[in-house]
Amino acid sequence: MITIQDIGSYTFPALLKNSASLFGECNALSMVNGTPITYNDLTVLSGTAARLLYRLGIRKGSKIAILSTSMPQWGAVYFSIVNQGAIALPLLPDFNSQEIEAILTHAQAEGIFVSKNLYDKLKPLPDHLLQFIIRIEDFTVLRIPQTLNSTDTYGEKTEAQGGTGIPADILLKNAPSLPEISVSEDDTASIIYTSGTTGRSKGVELSHKNLVWTAIQCQTVHRVNKLDKCLSFLPLSHVYEFTIGFVMQMLNGSCVYYLGKPPTVTTLLPAMAKIHPTIILSVPLVVEKIYKNKILPLFSRKPFIAAVYRTPIGRRLLHRMAGKSLRQTFGGRIKFFGIGGAKTDPDAERFMKEAHFPYAIGYGLTETSPLLAGCGPENSKPGTIGPVLEGVALKIINADSKTGVGEIVAKGPNVMKGYYKDPKLTQESFTTDQDECGAGWFKTGDLGIITQRHGRPWLTLKGRSKNMILGASGENIYPEDIEYLLNQHPLVLESLVVEDDDGLVALVQLNEEKLKEQTQRKQTGNSMQQVADAVGGAVHGITEELLYKREEILSEIQFFINNKVNRISKIGKVKDVETFEKTASQKIKRYLYNLKTKKKE
Repeated sequence: MITIQDIGSYTFPALLKNSASLFGECNALSMVNGTPITYNDLTVLSGTAARLLYRLGIRKGSKIAILSTSMPQWGAVYFSIVNQGAIALPLLPDFNSQEIEAILTHAQAEGIFVSKNLYDKLKPLPDHLLQFIIRIEDFTVLRIPQTLNSTDTYGEKTEAQGGTGIPADILLKNAPSLPEISVSEDDTASIIYTSGTTGRSKGVELSHKNLVWTAIQCQTVHRVNKLDKCLSFLPLSHVYEFTIGFVMQMLNGSCVYYLGKPPTVTTLLPAMAKIHPTIILSVPLVVEKIYKNKILPLFSRKPFIAAVYRTPIGRRLLHRMAGKSLRQTFGGRIKFFGIGGAKTDPDAERFMKEAHFPYAIGYGLTETSPLLAGCGPENSKPGTIGPVLEGVALKIINADSKTGVGEIVAKGPNVMKGYYKDPKLTQESFTTDQDECGAGWFKTGDLGIITQRHGRPWLTLKGRSKNMILGASGENIYPEDIEYLLNQHPLVLESLVVEDDDGLVALVQLNEEKLKEQTQRKQTGNSMQQVADAVGGAVHGITEELLYKREEILSEIQFFINNKVNRISKIGKVKDVETFEKTASQKIKRYLYNLKTKKKE
């Protein structure tokens, strides 16, 4: 376990220097189907990028964006930016051109590293917005600052000049050496613009200490060493993947392998068979789909197995058997399957626990770098998050007198410096002397309960305070609880409970494959009619029978949920959606689904 005594200060230069010293010849970063670079290679690559940035006029405090899918160069570029006191702006790969332009303008970015597959997103941007553009794969400079002339580029031309770009080694000919730059723990390392569920993208300003301290403290949840292999498929621009899946790994000499493709069955299975990862970070949706679409059907196909599964002993036995197969599917060496970014389905979590699958649950926000609470595979408890991270303080304020549920507030070295260029929003995000906890606590906006377990404060999440719905008689309705029950319906993939002017509405994404199977089983008629239905389906995309079945299912879902909830939580309407729009951590963007058109009297 690497401590602050080992690296000397909570800064990225200190971290990389220590890792290169301890693990220089160990593999550090690789694509799944590529050749790994070592920690020594990472240091050299980062140094080259840093010299290039200095040559292009970057100085301490400058802001440089990264728009790229995950790859070894991403990490090298990040170190090259922050190790010379500049500030990194990691951009989510799914940001569109308008979002990118707004962020670059707000942050006053001077330049950007961009991957080949995302370069087209920069083409609609005005030329004056960025002084330079660098292709991240090979550091070719596609646009140079106006301060550089043809003498500096030795005749090579950028795209705008009719060329293909200027190689880094050309610009670095006779370039001045990189000066020694002092970086302090409180210096800003990243400004991360969130793509959140509330719709407003905010620049979260995180210091070197915020991020490095969190990576060190995460070792109290799970230890990492130089023999670990981490398979990464979440975007590095998301702070969850960055801090735990990159910084924590680089701190301890592990090797990170990047999938390089969207995480589907056809891409993940070969990767896990090749890499045999010991560490994987995921969002709940991945394991929930595996459980609901692959595991559960195995236990319902035959009447005898289904009857055994309905008993607690039988269920645990079958889960244990399925767990052995699941571990082999994940490469056979998995030691830590981290889940974060959204609330986990308790049934899927119970399966993982009973299957002895080494899952871990974490909770946090971009504003907290991110981890606030979590548990390792050894002490996970389904339905809860886990102990508060050592060194962090959590409290519950404005708690309900009956349930104890209230808003979670946090203090600790991992809490952000503030929202960039938004002091009003920053002030609103922290408690004041008028709050029961006193001033200076970050308001997470999440609802939860803290209890004592094994002598430590233990967190259980309830939902978002902004999502809470006030019933007609002033009762608190937690939509996440209703959504959990809705998702138990065999034809519901995902759901969202919102309000319209008349009451509660359940928006559901149906499992189209299962819906069509049920419709086909129930269709009757002669062969000519079946042919006609098939032709109609090809033309219109859906048969009348399927439309009828869909309405029937929506009514059934309403009956299903209203028999499981209390009086105040009953659903007035159920509507289907084709697919939900989501954030990078696969949370549904709730703000897009507001159905209210008038305020309550």
